[in-house]
Amino acid sequence: MKPRDHGRDTAPQQNPTATVLAVANQKGGVGKTTTAISVAAALAESGCHVLLVDLDPQGNATSGLGIRVAVGQPTIYDVVIGGMDLHRVVLDSAIAGLRVAPGSIDLAGAEIELVPAVNREQRLRRALVPARAAHDVVVVDCPPSLGLLTVNALTAADFVLVPIQCEYYALEGLGSLRRNVDLVRSQLNPNLEVIGFVLTMLDARTKLSHQVVDEVRTHFGDLVFRTRIPRSVRLAEAPGFGQPITVFDPGSRGALAYRRLAAEVVERLGDAARPQSNSPAPLTVTAGGNAR
Repeated sequence: MKPRDHGRDTAPQQNPTATVLAVANQKGGVGKTTTAISVAAALAESGCHVLLVDLDPQGNATSGLGIRVAVGQPTIYDVVIGGMDLHRVVLDSAIAGLRVAPGSIDLAGAEIELVPAVNREQRLRRALVPARAAHDVVVVDCPPSLGLLTVNALTAADFVLVPIQCEYYALEGLGSLRRNVDLVRSQLNPNLEVIGFVLTMLDARTKLSHQVVDEVRTHFGDLVFRTRIPRSVRLAEAPGFGQPITVFDPGSRGALAYRRLAAEVVERLGDAARPQSNSPAPLTVTAGGNAR
């Protein structure tokens, strides 16, 4: 997964090895969508060509990038349920290099509609085939559940990134998520891996946050990212303005943290991001925390 030249020529390049990264946790309120948006934006900022797929019926990844879906406008629902070609729903965001396959409330009924469908777990993976050729990385914002939409995301993904809130019951439900990942790996997608767990909403002033950090590291060891996302008013405000934190307040603690996280994601991909012939330097972070 390497940056591309995003000049006027936007014709898709053949790159079947583009990485698909699912951001998942069935527990709501853990910073899942904020993480999906912010990592996608930070990667685009570094020069990568990124597609963000909003698979959450709440559509917050879509609105969080300032995109409003008009009545009758096709969304990722029409791709997963109706078999529409993905390129017909993808929209440009205001951020260079970042495009969005928008979500909608129609996805709320998709779980039921998928039950009798043929190849129901494979819908998203098949739809993303052209996206793998046209982008460097695809980020999927999963719904806060372990239903068929999340199974579709895991079946399509190369890696799973799991946000964990620094609060009581932080580990609640993670056992179920890991069992689902193992099941998908054994039955549907043998290449699926957990790339890591990121601690979010960290308040370094509280004993609880430090206890959660210790507990998560005890359970998951080196799979826990070094970067921790701070609890931040600016992070909470950014979605209301339709901007990721990296645009809304580029110098804020939250923006710097998500740039560091994006750099760690690239670092962990390593050989999984097979080299491309036209690849500039990957995302790195300076000592001051700024991506370059």
